[in-house]
Amino acid sequence: MLTALHPLGKLVVCMAWIAAAILVFDARFQLATIVIASLALVVLDRTSPILILALMVPFALFGFGFLTTSVLFRQDSDFALRIAGESVLNSPAFSAGVTLFLRAIACGMVSALFALTTDPGALIRALMAQWRLPPRIGYSLFSAMQLVPDLAAEAQQIRLARAMKRGRPPRRFPGPVELVSLVIPLLAFAIRRAGRAAIAMETRGLAPDAPRTVVSAPRLHGRDLAFIAIAFAALALCISWVRMG
Repeated sequence: MLTALHPLGKLVVCMAWIAAAILVFDARFQLATIVIASLALVVLDRTSPILILALMVPFALFGFGFLTTSVLFRQDSDFALRIAGESVLNSPAFSAGVTLFLRAIACGMVSALFALTTDPGALIRALMAQWRLPPRIGYSLFSAMQLVPDLAAEAQQIRLARAMKRGRPPRRFPGPVELVSLVIPLLAFAIRRAGRAAIAMETRGLAPDAPRTVVSAPRLHGRDLAFIAIAFAALALCISWVRMG
């Protein structure tokens, strides 16, 4: 269900939730954001809970740095201590660390919700059609989207060719030395592709003021408006709940 929604509507909603997670310094709000984003992925998009837990790991490691810094290094400003004192936990240093820890996970889960349920191509077309993204930037993003998988395929081809030359199968994962040796060939491949993309963009006449038609651009439907209204209502309820508590 989330995949079928308009990408710009989801972008506005996710940006609003991330902004609220940054501004509302309360552990309960961060927990509510994590739970709502996780439930939306599991219930509405049928995402595996194991995948969601795996996505939380890098953000939890990032937030753990805030937690240890707040606990081990207690030289905080008066403003930070005053804000942290409003949290549900007693110790100001530990309270601030836990809130920052949960904030990192909350922002990460909202970002993951947008990334897992949004087609990059549809997002770029919507930006070009509705938000007047310049065609040069839009087609540059399309070229980058096509270049990334081609770089991986080119790297694998180079590794296979070198392995055939040595007469032994390639390693499953390249080592540091092999990774360094792949930099120059992949850089040359990227430069050639960039030159071809530039020529293709020029032949398409990507002038900044020329009229242009965007094919297959997503359109706003009633379900998108309902999703935006429900998401902002849930955000308002969470903020009111935190303030009343």
